Amino acid sequence: MSEKNYLKRVFQAYYKEKREEIPIITKLEKREFGFIPWDKEIMNRHICFKFTEDLKQYLINESPKHVYSSGASYLQPDNLDMDKKGYQGCDLIIDIDVDHFYTPCKDVHDTWYCKECGKTGKGIVKKCTKCNSIKTKSLSWICEDCLKIAKNEVFKLINNFLVPDFGIKDKEIKIAFSGHRGYHLKIENKKIRTLLSEERREIADYLTGENISFEILGLRQDRSNILGLLKENIGWSQKIIKKIEEILTTYTNQEIELLLLRYGLNRNIVKSFINSKRDFQQIISNSKQNIWNLEGFGIKTWEKFLFGIVDDIGAEIDGPVTIDIHRLIRYPGSLHGKTGFKTQEINHDELDDFNPLNENNERLDPIVFKSKENIHKLQIIEHDVPETRIKGKKYGPYKKGDIIEVPHHIAVFLLCREVAKLS
Repeated sequence: MSEKNYLKRVFQAYYKEKREEIPIITKLEKREFGFIPWDKEIMNRHICFKFTEDLKQYLINESPKHVYSSGASYLQPDNLDMDKKGYQGCDLIIDIDVDHFYTPCKDVHDTWYCKECGKTGKGIVKKCTKCNSIKTKSLSWICEDCLKIAKNEVFKLINNFLVPDFGIKDKEIKIAFSGHRGYHLKIENKKIRTLLSEERREIADYLTGENISFEILGLRQDRSNILGLLKENIGWSQKIIKKIEEILTTYTNQEIELLLLRYGLNRNIVKSFINSKRDFQQIISNSKQNIWNLEGFGIKTWEKFLFGIVDDIGAEIDGPVTIDIHRLIRYPGSLHGKTGFKTQEINHDELDDFNPLNENNERLDPIVFKSKENIHKLQIIEHDVPETRIKGKKYGPYKKGDIIEVPHHIAVFLLCREVAKLS
């Protein structure tokens, strides 16, 4: 039996067993569905289901590799012509995935292989470090560290932006672990549903700090003085001031130095900032004082500093997903074909304790093929497979050609990752 046929049967068994537990999204009959089968990486979309039982039966019969549904609702969701679907509005979709931003753990568990010279390495590279060939194959992995970073981005997004700045209510926010390397949020708000792509682009820019204007926020030069931002101004101005206060009051001089060097400031400027940090703290704590005169800091230096601050406090979202009103996202309760993990919905108050790779709450656990004993024999087919920690146990690292025996959930994971084959 081929690995894909095996996985399809495993997924089918899950959908049969969990038939009554598959969540039903709002406006299901008005959503467009899309599916990627096991035999080809092409999405079958423009599908709709009038009744929930029809969807569940489709999942059992077809047992697809990936399952998606639209954020938008339509009068005719199965119409092949997008302009004739009868668009009625779209929930705001926000995707947070560590594939799209750097995390330190990638330097440990992500690997690459050069197809030209055979060189291997860790981390992310654009070309081979030995022969400079661009013909490299990369392997991204997951760990508790990068998933925790992604989760923290969800908290940042909700607590620092969606609730205080947009007035989104907690009950309007649907959070889901994607089943792989991140989370997605669906905002079900009547006013936001009416927004078109350009308006959603403005929201995405606001959440990330993209195209921010410090001049509009108050930064300008007045003769020999630099006028900065005021804490009393809500929105980005207030966020920036709070971050600067955090740096001034909680960071050591060494931490400040490393931070400002990362922002691109030279060592003399960094030294000036550190020497003036007590005076600067008094300035920004005064709601009526905004003269930011520090030695060596001209308007361009302040802009470079503030861009660094914005980059740190902006939300790490996939902008194109938020902008696209016809985007499909993973259906809750469905299985992710790259891991075998479940796309798991989580309430906001459950998120803090949620640990996808070692979740204790059975209701929230995305790892659905658990077994305690080694029951599968596999052969590793990837050059280097990183160490994996799932359910508190370590598996690997492995090398190409290794014959291993692992529990069912690990076998499904490695087969889905296409780094092993049945032995």
